[in-house]
Amino acid sequence: MTRTVLQSATKTATIGFDEPFCVIGERINPTGRKKLAAELEAGDFSTVERDAVLQVACGAMVLDVNAGVVYNSNPDPNITEPPLMRRVIELVQGLVDVPLCIDSSVPAALEAGLETAQGRPLVNSVTGEEDRLETVLPLIKKYDVPVVAISNDDTGISEDPDVRFAVARKIVQRAADFGIPAHDIVVDPLVMPVGAMATAGRQVFSLVRRLREELGVNTTCGASNISFGLPHRHGVNAAFLPMAIGAGMTSAIMNPVRMVEMEAIRAANLLMDHDPNGGEWIRFARVIEAVEQGASFAEASKDASSTAGSGRRGGRRSRSAKG
Repeated sequence: MTRTVLQSATKTATIGFDEPFCVIGERINPTGRKKLAAELEAGDFSTVERDAVLQVACGAMVLDVNAGVVYNSNPDPNITEPPLMRRVIELVQGLVDVPLCIDSSVPAALEAGLETAQGRPLVNSVTGEEDRLETVLPLIKKYDVPVVAISNDDTGISEDPDVRFAVARKIVQRAADFGIPAHDIVVDPLVMPVGAMATAGRQVFSLVRRLREELGVNTTCGASNISFGLPHRHGVNAAFLPMAIGAGMTSAIMNPVRMVEMEAIRAANLLMDHDPNGGEWIRFARVIEAVEQGASFAEASKDASSTAGSGRRGGRRSRSAKG
């Protein structure tokens, strides 16, 4: 079975076909969050601190870290993003013990993150564009870390799922040329909004099955993309996630603070026999009971986390190359 191993200084998270679905918390990202972007530009990390702790309490197994702030004083991300990436990673590592996902389109910021992150982080991301392959894949090999492979290339994002599969296959093959194994490639087949493309759900389910069966790779997605532009988005997301898990998807970059999505994932893990003895479902049921009695999902999750631990697998301290 394919397993992609991520590590912090003290904890391991495994993405795999026979593993519980890996929830990658998305909220430490200023894209589309004007308030957070303004705070980071001003050197205020209070929202980052709060979001890091809260996401892990609510069930995130990995935290995505993006420091892509456009500074008014200096808009060049090659200068501003690497030091901010270092600062945010240092801060987050001091607050939580889960592995990280270093998220940037700026190669210098990726390397700054790789130099700072403890253990074995995930890198988000590489695409099928030639310059991106030639820039990012050597970093992945140098630091011996796994990478998210996004199924678009120099021609853009295709609506044809066969084209997106071909791009994913190309990335896997090029990675192999650098000595990067398929189990360290986590493919994002790109989820289209179902409000704009009625077949978007069926497309991604079919793609995930092909990626698993033909390339033997783990998969991820930006889960909320499926509901973009629709009302009551969380209901759509909560239906999409178990269906994607049933098709073979093994992780998602998503908001773990939303109870309806997390409930759907916990139930899917139980039904897929990825929750030994139903322990995580039982723990989550106690959280739901607390919410029904008036607590917020965040409060109930924090209480459960502090009294019972995260309920996830621990891991030994690991090392990754630092140059």
